[in-house]
Amino acid sequence: METWQNYIPEDISDLYEVHDYKHAAAILKNEFPNEYNEIICVLRKFRVFEIDVISPGGSESAIPKRFSKILRPMNWYEKNLHAKLIVDDQEIPLDSHKVDYLKGRIAFDLEWNSKDQTYDRDLYAFRAFFEYNKISLGILVTRSNDLDPWFKQLNIMKKFGASTTQMGKLIPRLEEGRNGGCPILVFGITRKLISEGKLW
Repeated sequence: METWQNYIPEDISDLYEVHDYKHAAAILKNEFPNEYNEIICVLRKFRVFEIDVISPGGSESAIPKRFSKILRPMNWYEKNLHAKLIVDDQEIPLDSHKVDYLKGRIAFDLEWNSKDQTYDRDLYAFRAFFEYNKISLGILVTRSNDLDPWFKQLNIMKKFGASTTQMGKLIPRLEEGRNGGCPILVFGITRKLISEGKLW
């Protein structure tokens, strides 16, 4: 049995494709129980509706808005990390890193349908936050390739193509260690989250 299965409830692992790097699930549950419970809450509540995937794209689709509707009231906020170097009392600005949601020492990013290079930005941000001792782990929610047959059935596979953010593009980056030393917990949205009910 994989280690993460000791820490992720069975109903969550049934709904999502789960991957754990550097014992992120154990760290989340044991060291940050409040954030752990809130993440489990949002994962249990989230559902995908057909209207979400057939609607034209825009600056922000319904999927991230739905996550924000749950997370923002629990004080998960977007955060920028600005790094600077001081040499002989002179400040030299370095790069800036952003995550979608941050609470305490937990960073959370959602990638539904962006260009797959977005993963490089996310993992670099997680790595930088971790190396600057601002976070203890990162969480990524993205599309599982399990959704592809549904997209084909709806005749919208072109919209969710191979070069967009989906598990097949993320896992190789994590296997290559692009997250550095930062523990990462990944949840892939599967067909089991498709709802025929009303939007909430």
